[in-house]
Amino acid sequence: MGVYLNPGCVRFEESRASRIYVDKSGMITQLNAAAGTEQKYICVSRPRRFGKSMAANMIAAYYQSGTDSGKLFQDLKISKDSTYEENLNQYQVIFLNMQDFLSRTHDVQKMEKLLEKAVLRDLLRAFPNVDYLDATDLVSVLLDIHQEEKKQFVFIIDEWDCIFRENQRDEEAQKLYLDFLRNLLKDKSYVRLAYMTGILPIKKYGTHSALNMFSEFSMTSPRQLSEYFGFTEDEVKALCDDYDMSFDETQRWYDGYQLDNQVHIYSPKSVVEAMLSHRFDSYWSKTETYEALRVYIEMNFDGMKDTVSELLAGARVRVNTEKFTNDMTTFESKDDVMTLLIHLGYLAYDVNTEEIFIPNSEVSREFVNAVEGAGWNQVVEAVRASEELLKATWRQDEEAVAAGLEKAHMETSVLTYNNENALAYTMSLAYYSARIYYTVIRELPTGKGFADLVFLPRKNHPDKPAMIVELKWNKTADSAIDQIKRQEYGAGLDEYKGNLLLLGVNYVKGQKTHVCKIEMVRKES
Repeated sequence: MGVYLNPGCVRFEESRASRIYVDKSGMITQLNAAAGTEQKYICVSRPRRFGKSMAANMIAAYYQSGTDSGKLFQDLKISKDSTYEENLNQYQVIFLNMQDFLSRTHDVQKMEKLLEKAVLRDLLRAFPNVDYLDATDLVSVLLDIHQEEKKQFVFIIDEWDCIFRENQRDEEAQKLYLDFLRNLLKDKSYVRLAYMTGILPIKKYGTHSALNMFSEFSMTSPRQLSEYFGFTEDEVKALCDDYDMSFDETQRWYDGYQLDNQVHIYSPKSVVEAMLSHRFDSYWSKTETYEALRVYIEMNFDGMKDTVSELLAGARVRVNTEKFTNDMTTFESKDDVMTLLIHLGYLAYDVNTEEIFIPNSEVSREFVNAVEGAGWNQVVEAVRASEELLKATWRQDEEAVAAGLEKAHMETSVLTYNNENALAYTMSLAYYSARIYYTVIRELPTGKGFADLVFLPRKNHPDKPAMIVELKWNKTADSAIDQIKRQEYGAGLDEYKGNLLLLGVNYVKGQKTHVCKIEMVRKES
């Protein structure tokens, strides 16, 4: 057992001993299927604090020889798989945390030399009797060990992309690093499996990548590894039951990363902290300041401010993620910036519709902080005024609501304001704080039509009335109320019983004013 060769199971033992451990060992089934095949190169990229290192430690504990780690897996999902026994503790594992090497050297060439020196020491100690062609060359030593000892290696490379995050503009250093990894791993008979994890997908140069042998699983293309990118909804529900926490509130705070096959993923860091502290708060976002987000939303690409305002209003916006070059400096369009924010975890991405959106309340707060820091005071004022607007709505104060919408319109005039759809965005941003109390749904099928906006009370706020909003452009607020009644929108809220506020809002284009009509009805069934 060495420092980097078969490093032991201590880190995974710590995970298993933690107060909260969620079984993600099913991922190993996927890796066993890929090992020893042309699909043996796997790169998994996901945001910080989403369990990357825990997964890497688990994989190392499972594969490495020279130890019996069966006791750590005997009650986990992988132990029921047919490939479990044949791969358990069968391979030489080389575990490399690239961030550790870079932090000690601050130079790519020095980092590579330190890495080779460190791994060579472990290999030469473990296999002293091999006739080495060149004991100072890492690739040569690995080839000799494979040839004489018939050993294959599982490479686990954690924080593989640290070069691209810390040496963002040093393109020459980045290319040297990619060449180093390619020389170490590509087309080498000693590689049984190569598993890399980081935040960014593999860097593209021109039309190809130096590491084009890797299959990539990322926030924009998670595919069959979707459920291993964070905590699933079922896993979070079980934790809420165990810790007597509201699932509805947990969902509001931390849900929203919608991956393939409708898999919803929660930030593990946030959920664990909330369960253990018995308090909902921004935990994932506190691991990095809002300034990291502000830098990107301040970039002066056409439509950036409009898009961020729409996202804060709860909109989904279509983006093209294909042109992103997988670094933190090469941006040619707003879509490139938005794609980076997907990989950093600030935006969720629906792979089926190719749309981005702000995933949850925790991240939404970061966006509000970031736009305030960016000097977007109009948007911030609209958010701050939203609580008073909501209270006025509950009071059925039609004049105050109209005035509040008027103010929100003026403050968010960055949005194109020329139809009912644009009016809906302004309404959504104006009622920003309503998300504390409500699930907000746009274009909900209700009765004989589609309600423009529906506010359904969350389970922990049963005292709040549901609200149905119908929007009109250059018509009348009364006609909006009549439409809600005529098309029986309330009847479409199947499971809701209680007070129901009907809001009709009309924007008078010539006068540039809003008119609001509010009625309260009682829904019994």
